[in-house]
Amino acid sequence: MATNENLPPNVIKQLAKELKNLDETPPEGIKVLVNDDDFSTIFADIEGPAGTPYENGIFRMKLLLSHDFPQSPPKGYFLTKIFHPNIATNGEICVNTLKKDWNPSLGLRHVLLVVRCLLIEPFPESALNEQAGKMLLENYEEYARHARLYTGIHAVKPKPKFKTGAISECTTALNVDQKNVVSNGKVLPHPTPLTTNTASKVSAINGQDQNAVVPAMEPAIGTSAIEKKEGAVTAKVQVDKKKMDARKKSLKRL
Repeated sequence: MATNENLPPNVIKQLAKELKNLDETPPEGIKVLVNDDDFSTIFADIEGPAGTPYENGIFRMKLLLSHDFPQSPPKGYFLTKIFHPNIATNGEICVNTLKKDWNPSLGLRHVLLVVRCLLIEPFPESALNEQAGKMLLENYEEYARHARLYTGIHAVKPKPKFKTGAISECTTALNVDQKNVVSNGKVLPHPTPLTTNTASKVSAINGQDQNAVVPAMEPAIGTSAIEKKEGAVTAKVQVDKKKMDARKKSLKRL
């Protein structure tokens, strides 16, 4: 397992400074993952550039620094599968910056930017993936279709997760005192839930459902009270009838 001990102290110091700068001001579309215990392996997540077959993808790569870095260039590999002329099936990256055009004065920022630019403008003439290189030269649409397919399968961005904190805050705000409601400094009793009949009556009155059938209102008095009232009315009718019969008899006598 590689550690910072494999690198000279002056290189470690320079790398620490550069990695801090990359973390604070990352290049566009690139996020560097820093491991303070091992500067010899640098990981980075590269966003697929817009307008390319790699758009909407996230590609992870790594740079391996040798013990004589920066005299020797780092070796670059894509860990995410990608269909690209200059990236081999094992992930190895072929770019002149990491080979014949290497300069010890070049920093990690420059290397990462060159790799991302490679996704925008491939070089099929120096292809490590011959199929991708040939396809790019002869039939770009077919090449782009393959590249998009790889991107959709292997490099899809993770879906954002819901913020549970925000949901908890909303829940807390909604779960106010269920027993009392404060209005204008006064504590009012919590409103009782509408019954089916009450809700139907209110809905019909407000015109919310013109076709709704409003259930019959519940009697305000009990059944026994109604029966007593009906009995009293019947008794009165019988008394009045007796009085009428008595008057008729009197008239006959006259």
